[in-house]
Amino acid sequence: MDTAPKLVSENRCFGGKVGFYTHQSQTCKGKMRFSVYLPPQASERRLPVVYFLSGLTCNEENFMAKSGAQQFAAKYGLMLVAPDTSPRDTGIPGEDDEWDLGTGAGFYVDATVQPWAAHYQMYSYIVEELSSIIAEYFPIDIERQGIFGHSMGGHGALICALRNPDLYKSVSAFAPITAPIHSPWGQKAFTHYLGSDPESWKLYDASELVLSIGYKRPILIDQGTDDPFLEKEQLLPLIFAQACEKAGVALTLRLQPEYNHSYYFIASFIEDHIRYHWEALRN
Repeated sequence: MDTAPKLVSENRCFGGKVGFYTHQSQTCKGKMRFSVYLPPQASERRLPVVYFLSGLTCNEENFMAKSGAQQFAAKYGLMLVAPDTSPRDTGIPGEDDEWDLGTGAGFYVDATVQPWAAHYQMYSYIVEELSSIIAEYFPIDIERQGIFGHSMGGHGALICALRNPDLYKSVSAFAPITAPIHSPWGQKAFTHYLGSDPESWKLYDASELVLSIGYKRPILIDQGTDDPFLEKEQLLPLIFAQACEKAGVALTLRLQPEYNHSYYFIASFIEDHIRYHWEALRN
C-alpha cells in the first residue's frame, strides 16, 4: 500500500504555503486527511512543528481557514499540522447519525469496542503514524515538536502530551474537555469507543493522567468565561486545575472575560499560543 501523502491543493499564505493532503492510513485502515502550513523559513532549514487538534464536527481545514495562525507561524518560524478529527466513510452503521459520535468526533482515543475499533484509532494515528509521516516527508526538527488543540482537540492535545512527554515538548489548549469521564460528551464517546468500564477511560482523561503520571513541563490553557459549554459541565477546567495543583504541575489557566467557544476566541489569542510554543521549542 502506498502510504505517502498526496497533495490535494495548495495556497500561498504569509510568504509560505498551506497544503492539504490525503494518505492511506494503516492505523485507521482508510483514507485520512491533514493540512500543513510551511512558513517561508522551511525553504532554508528544518523547523519546529506544532500539531493542532480540532474539536467536534471540525476537519483538517477549520484551523487553517479560521484561526489566523499562519501569520504568527511565519513570524516565529513554526510549521503547523492540522489532522482531521476522525476517519470518514468507513461504512460503520450510524457513523454519520450524531454530531458528537462517529464522523468528526473521534475523541483522539483508540477504540476497543466494535464496530468502532476497526477504524477509530485516532490516538495511535496522531502519536505514531501522522508524526512519522510528517517527519519523513516534511522539513521538521523531530526533537522540537509541540501540540495544542480546541475543545475535543484540547482534550486530545493534553492526553497526547501527558502520555508522550519525550515526543511533545510543549502543550497548550483552548477550552479543552479536561475531565471527560465527568463530561456528558466524554461519557457518551467513551462508552461507545472504550466500553462501559470507567477504569479504561482514565487513559484518556487529562485530569486523571496528571494525578497518575504527573507532568514536568508547563501547560497553558485559555478558557472563555462566556463559553456555553462551561455551564453544561462539558469542559470542567477547574477539575483539571485542582489535579495540577495536587500533582505539582505548572498550569497557567487564563479565564478570558466575555469570550465564548468559537474560532473568534481562538483567533484572539492564537499569537500567545504560537509564541508560547516557539519559546518552548526554539532551544
